[in-house]
Amino acid sequence: MSIPAPAEQPSIAAGEKVLELKDVSKSFGSVIALRDISMHVESGSVTCVLGDNGAGKSTLIKVLSGVHQQSSGVYTVGGEEVTLNSPRDALSLGIATVYQDLATVPLMSVWRNFFLGSEPTSGFGPLRRLNVKKAKEIARAELLQMGIDIRDVDQPVGTLSGGERQAVAIARAVYFGAKVLILDEPTSALGVKQSGVVLKYIVQAKERGVAVIFITHNPHHAYLVGDRFFLLNRGRMIENWERSEVDLDALVTAMAGGAELEALAHELESLGGPTEAAAEEVAGTVGPEEAPRSGPDGSPQA
Repeated sequence: MSIPAPAEQPSIAAGEKVLELKDVSKSFGSVIALRDISMHVESGSVTCVLGDNGAGKSTLIKVLSGVHQQSSGVYTVGGEEVTLNSPRDALSLGIATVYQDLATVPLMSVWRNFFLGSEPTSGFGPLRRLNVKKAKEIARAELLQMGIDIRDVDQPVGTLSGGERQAVAIARAVYFGAKVLILDEPTSALGVKQSGVVLKYIVQAKERGVAVIFITHNPHHAYLVGDRFFLLNRGRMIENWERSEVDLDALVTAMAGGAELEALAHELESLGGPTEAAAEEVAGTVGPEEAPRSGPDGSPQA
């Protein structure tokens, strides 16, 4: 019996709420990792969750993907309350997660990595066999739809760039019916050029109607593709913006800790670190282009 193409998911109108958390908390003994988190994700949009190290991003991903159950609060998918006991439960609801390690096998070919255990077959019973031709055609076509042209899908996936490996993982999740795609720091280990490639694939997924949750600590990357921004700090959701409500400078300032950064700048100044003008730049009170640079004699320098 051959494995058919993934079942068609019910069509979801762009902008429809597909996933929502209401006052969700997660504790590990006496340690509270998440406290009263409320957020929602809409189809055909990119929702960015930002936060520094230790903010609770990893725990949030694990709650969303079924690795951990929330300690309290309500988790709804498609308007119905759900309880996820495992990542398999999340996948059955169309919630796919692409982790930083991508879950790819470097020495296996691109097409084998695309399916990884769900390869199409032909024949029946003991005569069933892998349909290599169909698998290669599907992998090549799906990657092309994501905007990546891999000439030889037989090449080991380890020979691809970091951005291209991300594309394989994203295209795989979309092909197998992901309605919600969670991306865990997809650009953290990439250079500028490859990060741009991954951001392009995120937009491609969005345009195909997928609700993308982009977990990152880089506000510049988030602002390039995001439609809604949630800011985590020490397990709490401290900010929630629509794109029209915030600009990049405000996002960076909130991410950097605004008042904390200004206090640090003044502390460094008092210790004889940066000059007053430099301290003001760090605090965000003076733009970089306005800071005068002094020559050896103390006169302003161009």
